[in-house]
Amino acid sequence: MKRTIEVNIMGQKFLVRSDSDEGYVNRVAQYVNEKVEEIARKTQSVPSLNVAILAAMNIADEFMRLREKKTQTFQAVEKRIRQLIELIDLHL
Repeated sequence: MKRTIEVNIMGQKFLVRSDSDEGYVNRVAQYVNEKVEEIARKTQSVPSLNVAILAAMNIADEFMRLREKKTQTFQAVEKRIRQLIELIDLHL
């Protein structure tokens, strides 16, 4: 059941409709806010839209790197499983 949860990002309140637990939504908002603040500290006197876009780019980069790492790990595990199956088949 969707519910409305209020979060604060960049000093602004947002109402988020989500099926997720309120604690989870708050953790996501906190993470986004931390990324925005990190970018704002590094880039002085930049419009807030630019800060938000740069933060989104950083978050997307983290996500894509983790997704690629997961894919590589999964492929390595599959390869190892195939090797073990072949080894078992040789000894049967």
